[in-house]
Amino acid sequence: MNEIEILGVHRNKKYSPNHIGNDDAIFSLTAKALEAMGCKVTICCEDEFLALKEVQQPRIFTMARQKQVVARLQELENSGVKVVNSAFGIENCFRTNLTRALNEHHIPVADSYIVPTSYDQETVFDDIKGKGYWIKRGDFHAIHKEDVSFAASREEAKEILREYALRDIPDAVISENLVGDLVKFYGVRGTDFFFWFYPYDNNHHKYAQYQQVNGNSAYYSFDSAHLQQVATEAAKAVGISIYGGDAIVGQDGQFRIIDLNDWPSFAPCRDQAAGHIAGRIFQEFTNDN
Repeated sequence: MNEIEILGVHRNKKYSPNHIGNDDAIFSLTAKALEAMGCKVTICCEDEFLALKEVQQPRIFTMARQKQVVARLQELENSGVKVVNSAFGIENCFRTNLTRALNEHHIPVADSYIVPTSYDQETVFDDIKGKGYWIKRGDFHAIHKEDVSFAASREEAKEILREYALRDIPDAVISENLVGDLVKFYGVRGTDFFFWFYPYDNNHHKYAQYQQVNGNSAYYSFDSAHLQQVATEAAKAVGISIYGGDAIVGQDGQFRIIDLNDWPSFAPCRDQAAGHIAGRIFQEFTNDN
């Protein structure tokens, strides 16, 4: 087999809140694993990718999230270039798109509503049960800590929406606050790799709000094999192969997904995960179907 030429597009630091080093590490380990498989890997960052007049490689693996980069990757995909994760899947992980996709595919999620940041009505707040609301920017991933905020009251929620509007964020997702254990997971579709853990036990979390709101883990028993199945279905629903996310496990052992991300850091398991990620990328690059 001829040497496979691959371009790797790294994630800009701006899109790695509190995880710059971890994102660097998993991307580098994956690149090395691909080289060990006989691939010729060229690496660039998102800004360097945008500056390229022409992309020579017919295959790209990427952690990119910048909207201009995602749009160019989509153009390349439409022209026949293979991209992993697919840029269309990356865009599907923007919060509003993600909410729609998971609901359309009947993934068990927190009750969530997409609203314009100008929303000042009561209907959504009347429909959401429980105490408090999570307000999340809808047009992108969380970059700043305020992009995912807990509101104890609807008045506080509306104030957060107004602040989003002042930041030119067009829409937001309002979700119910689920009570239970926060569980983080990582997976690679098409492989048997799946890893889950309690993030607060490992001091591995972007934002501590959930712990402040609902307290420490109670370690409710749940079916981890079923979580893997649902997480895989969620990743398939949005069109990504390398994924991670968060779920809340209730006292009854039932869980619901509250977040899903394209190619997260895999920080607590990156040494085990890198080979599986590289294997999945290699498979997608060498399969014709």
